[in-house]
Amino acid sequence: MPLEIVTVPCLKDNYAYLAHDRATGATACVDVPEAAPVLAALADRGWRLDRILITHHHGDHIDGVAAAVAATGAQVTGAEADRHRLPPLDTAVAEGDRVDLGGIAGHVIEVPGHTVGHVAYAFPGAVFTGDSLMALGCGRLFEGTAAQMWQSLQKLAALPADTLVCSGHEYAAANARFALTIDPANPALADRAARIAAARAENRPTVPVRLAEELATNSFLRARDPAIRAQLDLPDAPAAEVFAEIRARKDRF
Repeated sequence: MPLEIVTVPCLKDNYAYLAHDRATGATACVDVPEAAPVLAALADRGWRLDRILITHHHGDHIDGVAAAVAATGAQVTGAEADRHRLPPLDTAVAEGDRVDLGGIAGHVIEVPGHTVGHVAYAFPGAVFTGDSLMALGCGRLFEGTAAQMWQSLQKLAALPADTLVCSGHEYAAANARFALTIDPANPALADRAARIAAARAENRPTVPVRLAEELATNSFLRARDPAIRAQLDLPDAPAAEVFAEIRARKDRF
């Protein structure tokens, strides 16, 4: 893992992430729900903040950007498609664009669904997904369609299986309860649900998590699984339709 990653709790159940290149000392923060916890985490480690990477426009991901920029002078990167509703950007990006952090190169993945301008940032060993792919879940479809989100999740699922998925909220316990209604016979899911419950009992974050574990347990990624299709009585439906049914059930859960 070329990056050192720090999970920073913010607000009620949000996370920001510090991504630090040990070789150069460069540090980025992915989303800034509020500035104070991010600045404190930087100060604790003696790190400077060089870049802020924004995943999407919702206030619980950007409301601390202005204060963090004022305190650090960090450069701000976000989606060109959402420039009109993001804090002022120094760099606007789109699908496939390169994002450099010190000596480490990442790239932008457009992941519409939760919002139409949502992006993720993939670096060697880690992907910062905001409210697209989440721990045992995916973001609610506030602006995009189920078909868009399904395609977005397929892009993320194609990353190396040992990639750390760094998502934007502490929703894993609720997502686990729902996932067990969709995939009740999955022993890997039952084991993960127990570990999540233990972590939350000790107020420990459940993220980041390896993509391999999401592929094995996250029902939103498993719409092709025969057991899930049988559970939903959709044995022959297209995967995108199965995904849409899972998302609709989660909305009602």
